Amino acid sequence: MSPTYLDSGSDNSILGRHLLHKPNDMVLRCTEFDQDGNVTVVSGEFKKTELCTKHGLLPRDLRKLDSSIIVPHILVRKNSILVNLLHIRALIKADTVLVFDVYGSTDSHTQSIFMYDLEGKLRQGSKAMGGLPYEMRALEAILISVTAALESEMKVLQELVVELLAELEEDIDRDKLRHLLIYSKKLSTFEQKAKLIRDAIDEILEADDDLADMYLTEQMKGIERPHEEHSEVEMLLESYHKITDEIVQVAGNLVSNIRNTEEIVNIILDANRNSLMLLDLKFSIGTLGIGSGAFIASLYGMNLKNFVEESDFAFIGVSGWAFIFSGIICMYGLHKLRRTQRLSMWGEGGKGRKGWMSSLGPGSPTAPANVTKALPQINKALKNERDNRIAAAYGNPKLKGASGSLAIVSPVKKPAKQ
Repeated sequence: MSPTYLDSGSDNSILGRHLLHKPNDMVLRCTEFDQDGNVTVVSGEFKKTELCTKHGLLPRDLRKLDSSIIVPHILVRKNSILVNLLHIRALIKADTVLVFDVYGSTDSHTQSIFMYDLEGKLRQGSKAMGGLPYEMRALEAILISVTAALESEMKVLQELVVELLAELEEDIDRDKLRHLLIYSKKLSTFEQKAKLIRDAIDEILEADDDLADMYLTEQMKGIERPHEEHSEVEMLLESYHKITDEIVQVAGNLVSNIRNTEEIVNIILDANRNSLMLLDLKFSIGTLGIGSGAFIASLYGMNLKNFVEESDFAFIGVSGWAFIFSGIICMYGLHKLRRTQRLSMWGEGGKGRKGWMSSLGPGSPTAPANVTKALPQINKALKNERDNRIAAAYGNPKLKGASGSLAIVSPVKKPAKQ
């Protein structure tokens, strides 16, 4: 690669630096556990070709473990299980577990705890772990570490979000909205991560062949297991699938609460904005009225003869007319403003409404605050509409009613004589 290409532009320079400083793709670092749970190799470097040859893997299998884009999955191969969940990338065999070092990982503390837990479960043996074989004990240790990491992260986010939402109910300011945006992004990322882990477990649960092939110890001993007999590993995966599903549900509820809070905050801000605009309109109307009165005064203030200079009542009359004209302009503007505020679904001021609501009369209220007062009229209109529809359906029924109610009297057939 020529230096001209690397220095040709900012994007190319970034790409060149990334390629130059990329870690060696031909070597993987991993820690190896033997059949008794003892650590035989600590952060040892192995070539990919050597790992593929020794453990019967394909290069694309190691690519999924070494990829910088972490997509959770559990892959079942002929004599091994590949696990890539959160901070854990491991290769499980019938008598060996390889835990790969994650390049650039920030979960070193969590991974160290997982190492001690895995070593303890492998050393306990199958009798102490309910008869689970070696590979199942390793898989359970991985799932325990993954779910524990999800739960701890969820608790931290839950406390922060709940506290912030409670504060927003009392007061809305810029800093709280900024923190709400940050927490919303983190919670959405966490929810997506938990969903991917849940889907990875659900995908392996739906494949009966893979579940049966996960009994590596029996395969090593030459025992063939039918594909429909996999109750132990299925129960193991289902228990942790339920845990991850609960975490996803909690995260989804938090995201929904944030969305609802954002909508309410937007409604409150819109209401405040509308109040400010209404106040500005009132000031504008008042300014228009005063300007109209000042216009009349300015006409008489010109140095021209207007034939009222000698009148004793000219000042009082002109001043009174200016005040009256200003008042008229202000009242008209405020009246139009109130009519604009009363816009409803039927048009300005409730005009143009159709249907049975028109039977309430021209003075019927449409504002939500007056609906309670209009309930008798609404009930009467509904009753009349119902009676008209029944009468139209039955033709000319016999009407029998008390207090104006409609009753349909159907003819009663006499029983036939025996």
